Parts: sequence; structure tokens; C-alpha cells
Amino acid sequence: MADASVHKCEIIILEHHLDAYGHVNNVAYIGFFEQARWDLISSAGCGLEYVKSTGVGPVVLEIQTKFRKELKLRQRVTIKSQMVSWRSKIGTLRQWMEDDAGVLYCEALFTMGMFDLKQRRLVTADATWARALGLPSQ
Repeated sequence: MADASVHKCEIIILEHHLDAYGHVNNVAYIGFFEQARWDLISSAGCGLEYVKSTGVGPVVLEIQTKFRKELKLRQRVTIKSQMVSWRSKIGTLRQWMEDDAGVLYCEALFTMGMFDLKQRRLVTADATWARALGLPSQ
């Protein structure tokens, strides 16, 4: 697959993201990545209203996460998202968190597909979804 563009979404670590140890809970990282994925597709015109109107949207099938460095309270990081591959109905999206200096805090690979909410099965991404996800023209 040709290099897909990289989508960027900034977040700030807030008090409610912290756990009893005073650092960001692993579940919060998954939420940050989800926020960035919604930002990615919404910025391409395929947000929640589009998903509701078409009955099709992306679904996560598997997550591989690597925690590299601890995030701190009130820290600002950028979540970057880039499609790595897509074959038939299944693709891999890489997401990672960096600070302004380029320090890597966390990275994850998401295996995902396009899900038809009515038929309850995976379907092929149409041209609109391909564009929104940064896939090559079909």
C-alpha cells in the first residue's frame, strides 16, 4: 500500500485520566486513540451522523498496544493515525502518541474492518470510506 497520510489530533492529559498510581490508566490510552479515530473520520465527513445515515462504519477487531513512556498530568501530546494496510474487508491502522519533541509515549496497531450495522457483518469499504480512512483509490 502506498504511504497514507498521517492524521494528527492533540489531547491534554487531565485529572480524570489518572488512576490510583497517579499515571494514565491503560484504558484511557485506548480512549485517546478512539478520540483520534473519530477525529480522523469526522474531519473527512464520515462522523457519527454519516455512520447512522448509511448504516456502515469502522469497527475495531484487535488491538496491539505498546506503552513506551509515562504520560504526566497536563501534558499535551499529539496522536498520529496512519493506515498501514487494507485487504478486502480488513485493514491495519497504526496510531501513536508523541510530544512536541517527538518523544514516543505509546503506539498501537488496530485491526479493523467496515461493519454493516443492519446486516451485522463486515463489508468492503466504499470510495467514501476509503477516502476517509486514507486508503488508495479503489
